[in-house]
Amino acid sequence: MARILLGVSGGISAYKAVELARLATKAGHAVRVIQTPASLQFVGRATFEAITGAPVLVDEFERDPARGAYPGESSLDHDPISHLELVARCDAYCIAPASANTIAKLATGQADSLLAAAYLACPSPVLVAPAMNNRMYEHPATQANIDVLQSRGVHVIEPGTGALASRGEWGVGRLAEPPELLAAIELAAGTGVPRPLDGLRVLVTAGGTREPLDSVRFLGNRSSGRMGFALAAEAARRGARVTVIAANTSLPASPGVEYVEVRTAAELHDATLARLADADVLLMAAAVADFRPAHPRDEKIAKEDHEALTVELERTADVLSEAAAQRRPAALGAQTIVGFAAEHGAEALPRARAKLERKGLDAIVVNDISRGDIGFDSEQNEVTIVGRDGERHVERSTKDDVAAQVLDFVQALRTAAAPQPEPRP
Repeated sequence: MARILLGVSGGISAYKAVELARLATKAGHAVRVIQTPASLQFVGRATFEAITGAPVLVDEFERDPARGAYPGESSLDHDPISHLELVARCDAYCIAPASANTIAKLATGQADSLLAAAYLACPSPVLVAPAMNNRMYEHPATQANIDVLQSRGVHVIEPGTGALASRGEWGVGRLAEPPELLAAIELAAGTGVPRPLDGLRVLVTAGGTREPLDSVRFLGNRSSGRMGFALAAEAARRGARVTVIAANTSLPASPGVEYVEVRTAAELHDATLARLADADVLLMAAAVADFRPAHPRDEKIAKEDHEALTVELERTADVLSEAAAQRRPAALGAQTIVGFAAEHGAEALPRARAKLERKGLDAIVVNDISRGDIGFDSEQNEVTIVGRDGERHVERSTKDDVAAQVLDFVQALRTAAAPQPEPRP
């Protein structure tokens, strides 16, 4: 388990930091808390002390009763300098919420508070979770300060969009939810326990492509990207370095995952193949258009000019087949390529098996889109994972659960394909 130092700056979302501390201690992590004086206007130190079982520090010159120790550790035999000892022992330092003022101080290297001084002295991963009004967050000064922190290796946990503290206001600036914050901290800190996908690079495609008909209209599909995002989040939790090629999605990002936004099948094709050589696993969950308008218009097609409209379609590139054909040599490390097939009705499985062979895949995940209770834009799914040597049916469950079973299947494939040690004579 990790030793987590939590820095809390002033803001109404400090109440979420309380829940973060609770979740972290429940997960078995040892937590110490530093507060700014302004944060005490929102949450008192007694609240954090009750949850963590450790004293909370606010001022640089106050004595630490625990002498730098985290819960479960032995104290030093002397009084240490607080901002040095707490960060020397932590596995990760997360500042949540991070106000605009605090972010500005961190970016400019000011050390006029215990929280800021601890940041400058911290040798472990630092995470910053902004929380403020949308106008403050979007101001060029704040964005420039965030860019500076990221350029120095700070993990910035992007805020969400929704209702803000000011009554009636809506926008970006909501502190990320506590489970997201904890997931990001655990990803940055690690727990000392090897994870099944440590060191692997996983490439995921998600969402649905849109093919322009004119300057306004497009041909698209109903894919929300939920399945692909669930796969990415689960792969990251298992230790993989994950990149998502996201086509027209509006879902929240997962901590530690890189996202590349695309719109059309051609853009997804290029982005995927450009990153394929570096990937150990490709999970092709995006719904890629099979056809696109052959002659898209640069202007809007006026309804008044047409009694009827005929649109000529042309085929798009088969990204999955090309990816399978471009596998890197086995000597450079095996690649596992998994396709996804949205099929309709009783012939779904036979068509998926034929696609597995035709495209040269390691596995294909098929779901029956004739059912209205699963699949596109639903939080649930029911699939069959088809491999070359067997199949696994996954009963209706959340897409997070389906993602876990897909990755279990992938891990089994890679284990079976891994070179076995020569038996001893």
